[in-house]
Amino acid sequence: MRIFAIDPGPTQSAWVVFRDGRVQDCAIEDNTHVIRQLPLTWQVDQFAIEQIRSYGMAVGAEVFETCEWCGRFDQQIRISHGRPALFVPRKDVKLHLCNNTRANDSNIRQALIDLLGAPGTKKNPGPTYGVKSHIWAALGVAVTAQGVTA
Repeated sequence: MRIFAIDPGPTQSAWVVFRDGRVQDCAIEDNTHVIRQLPLTWQVDQFAIEQIRSYGMAVGAEVFETCEWCGRFDQQIRISHGRPALFVPRKDVKLHLCNNTRANDSNIRQALIDLLGAPGTKKNPGPTYGVKSHIWAALGVAVTAQGVTA
């Protein structure tokens, strides 16, 4: 199963294409670029987007801007590919990978390395080669989506 997963942000988003336990491609790009490439994305079986959820805390404008981008990404996927994206809440990623909702980004990164393998080097790339920063969150969404749809 080939999954295109997005960790959305208010101006930039991380995305990853995940298949057969390996990262095939990934990047952090401006949202306008990501949304323009969604119709051009090679054949994928599932699109997944990290879903913003409210847990009773006050949030700022960036969270609402991110929510708007989630909707825009989903709309473009529906128009271009005829199906909705799977929305994956962050808590589901934490539970799926770490069995604990209090897991943080470094816990998720380590769980992904334990599950898939280390990034490796340019000469000897591993299954998570090229993954950095927010791309780890997108990879967590992809792996969780794979578990949901499998």
